[in-house]
Amino acid sequence: MQDPSTGPLATQATSSFTEHLQRSRPELLPFTQSLPAGMVPASPHATTIVALTYAGGVLMAGDRRATMGNIIASRHIEKVFPADQYSVLGIAGTAGLAIDITRLFQVELEHYEKIEGTLLSLVGKANRLGAMIRGNLPMAMQGMAVVPLFAGFDHVSGVGRLFSYDVTGGRYEEQEHHSVGSGSVFARGALKKLWKPNLSEENAVAVAVEALYDAADDDSATGGPDPVRQLWPVVYTVDRSGNRRVPERDLAAIAGAIVESRAAAGREA
Repeated sequence: MQDPSTGPLATQATSSFTEHLQRSRPELLPFTQSLPAGMVPASPHATTIVALTYAGGVLMAGDRRATMGNIIASRHIEKVFPADQYSVLGIAGTAGLAIDITRLFQVELEHYEKIEGTLLSLVGKANRLGAMIRGNLPMAMQGMAVVPLFAGFDHVSGVGRLFSYDVTGGRYEEQEHHSVGSGSVFARGALKKLWKPNLSEENAVAVAVEALYDAADDDSATGGPDPVRQLWPVVYTVDRSGNRRVPERDLAAIAGAIVESRAAAGREA
């Protein structure tokens, strides 16, 4: 019997799992499919993601709503995921494609670590994600775009950093904070007023939740905190020790405090 480690697939292996698939099994890649001309299937879209830096790290948060036209397709979707121990990824756009690309990116980073015996640098991770988004350009041109937000802790500089992308895979490093998705313009306006340098982790979580609350107030495709269904945003922090998902009980307390403070102030918005 032939040793699997010397087979044709093994001899083609590189430190990039995506490149390996492109050579050996391109049909398995999520962005190699094509649609008939003029055909764009109705599909759920993920909406608003926010990210911001704080003292010692970076944070990313996403609401829980996915929409399909004027219909709420899901109230439970998760749009923020750990990419590896020291980075996180948020998705906006066509939900199914975005989740597949997220899973591929997670495998890409794990594969690199196993082949090379070391972690890819944060900028290297950001560049590889950009290449994946560029690979999805044909689908994006047919109306099935994926627009991620990427953040992580950079052990070289000792700070949290965040990166945005366009549909062509263009990568842009953002300073302080950023937002993507249908409610991003409202979330970004809130972040400009709420964010301050050297926020504590606790205060940064509160800023992110309030920015999503403001986005949901003006954008029907963004879901706000839902105490009836006990649904809260998905929030991850990343610092020198790695990523951590903020517990739902903490998010419930923060969302409750935001609602109470606005009710006490008698604010219309």
